[in-house]
Amino acid sequence: MPPTIRCTEPEALSNVAAVLHLCATGQLRCSATTRRPSAATVQAVGEILVAGDFYPDEAIAAFAWPLLLQAGGLAQLEGSRLALTTRGRAALRRPAHEVIRELWHRWPRKAPIDEFSRIEQVKGQKAAAALSAAGPRRQAVASALELCPPGEWIGVDDLFRQMPRAGLHPTVARSERGLWKLYLVDPQYGSLGYDGYHSWPVLEGRYTLAVLFEYAATLGLLDVEYVPPAGARDDFRHQWGADDLDALSRYDGLRAVRLTALGAYAAGRTTGYEPPPPAVPDRVLQVLSNHDVVAVADLAPADRMVLDTFAVRSSDRVWTFSAASLLAAVDAGRTPGEFAAFLAARSVHPVPAAARTLFADVEARAEQVRDLGVRRVLECADASVATLLERDRSLRRLVTRVGERHLLVDPTAEPKARAALRALGYPLG
Repeated sequence: MPPTIRCTEPEALSNVAAVLHLCATGQLRCSATTRRPSAATVQAVGEILVAGDFYPDEAIAAFAWPLLLQAGGLAQLEGSRLALTTRGRAALRRPAHEVIRELWHRWPRKAPIDEFSRIEQVKGQKAAAALSAAGPRRQAVASALELCPPGEWIGVDDLFRQMPRAGLHPTVARSERGLWKLYLVDPQYGSLGYDGYHSWPVLEGRYTLAVLFEYAATLGLLDVEYVPPAGARDDFRHQWGADDLDALSRYDGLRAVRLTALGAYAAGRTTGYEPPPPAVPDRVLQVLSNHDVVAVADLAPADRMVLDTFAVRSSDRVWTFSAASLLAAVDAGRTPGEFAAFLAARSVHPVPAAARTLFADVEARAEQVRDLGVRRVLECADASVATLLERDRSLRRLVTRVGERHLLVDPTAEPKARAALRALGYPLG
């Protein structure tokens, strides 16, 4: 088959917001143990990606996005449900390229899974001391972006040859003993130990393909040229048990990559980034004076999610917003101004004055009470002790007086507050 070329940068700039919106609706679920997305979550993410996943029958980008949100601190698990954090809600209002750069920077240190676990054909990964620590491997592959000429295609096999020469070694097996624990099909006959450290394409190469295809390309850092994985590579055919395998991994079809302007920015090779002009959204909504929003044409999945966040759906093409629905959105970390801008950009006619008044009223209400986050409460024996501590030079910037005998401490300042209290002779009990 002829190769497919995907220019991922514009896709990623749109997808990061779409996935954040989807997460805000509470539809994403991951295993509380492994933090991997459920099959239903992968399907839901795949349906809102602007150009779909890389393959129609294989989850790559749809699998990666929920993990990227977790690694970036944009979402966290509440039981099995993935919920936006304060940082994630703020990301909805930030430039997409800045969010993507932070996701890429945090991935090597915060990734919730070992990417090599996605190479399912290589067995024995759960054996004790089989695999090396994933963090250094991720950093080695992330550094490989420095070997990619910006705007120029480089074959993945050329990249494989350059990485060891550049000192980039994403070594997968923890040791020679660990290498013997990894195998294809059968642990005795198919052990990769027989191939020794000549198995770079099988282990290090497949790990590199996984990180580049599933995460760097998903984030828009690399354009990709690829074919279906079955039969795409034969560098593992010499291994025992490989005859019955169509491919060693879902990433085998990746042939070449091209560093994008976004990738150069995220990798620190350029200091600035000029995002492409945003596409002008279609005028597909009609906002009525009774606060109904009617879709007069088909809506993108991401637009439906925004409407579901701020309004209540009464039919397939009609949503109704109210003070209650807007306040519920505010409680979830969204703002009426965001919804007002969304409607203004997509409405066939100007948004009615009654709706603008409602948005302004809810916005004003939302500013009356602010969430200052979690605080630790200290109870003093009497008001004189509270006054003494409140006025102490080392404590006065760390505590807030509440009533006669209580002080509030920001958890981030707790270590300093404890040290100051000990120095004053008032250790916390």
